[in-house]
Amino acid sequence: MSKTKHYDNVKDQIGYCGIWCGSCVAGSGVLQELTRRYDKIINDYGLEQWAPKDFDFKEFVKGLQSIQNMPRCPGCVKGGGRDDCEIRACALDKDLADCSECARPENCENKELLETMQKGAEKAGLMVKTDKTDRNELLEKWIEQIKSKWSSSILFQNE
Repeated sequence: MSKTKHYDNVKDQIGYCGIWCGSCVAGSGVLQELTRRYDKIINDYGLEQWAPKDFDFKEFVKGLQSIQNMPRCPGCVKGGGRDDCEIRACALDKDLADCSECARPENCENKELLETMQKGAEKAGLMVKTDKTDRNELLEKWIEQIKSKWSSSILFQNE
């Protein structure tokens, strides 16, 4: 499987809440790939022999393997996320691609949840669409930002 295959699945996807799935470590596959690489380094260097006596190395490796086996999030547009997401239900009911397209945001019953999600995502380094900007232009801009910010990103090593 290509290292970027899962990223390719989410790179053009902006969730109903405006969060760009391509900037999420769970959606893009970065978390699983980094954990795989970390596991390889640990084994290649024989770090088990160097671990402190009070460090449970076997449980640590078990945790790394568990993260590697986590199912990757396909993004909410493709069925990921919470099944009962109020934001997705509202956007679908209004036939919106994302909340920034809503004609009446001042009357939003999910405003507090949406703001909490968007602020949390931005704090974690994810990119969030909050206005009616052209989606394709915005995605191109974000991809360039990621490439310049993380020029050695595993997402782009095969490009």
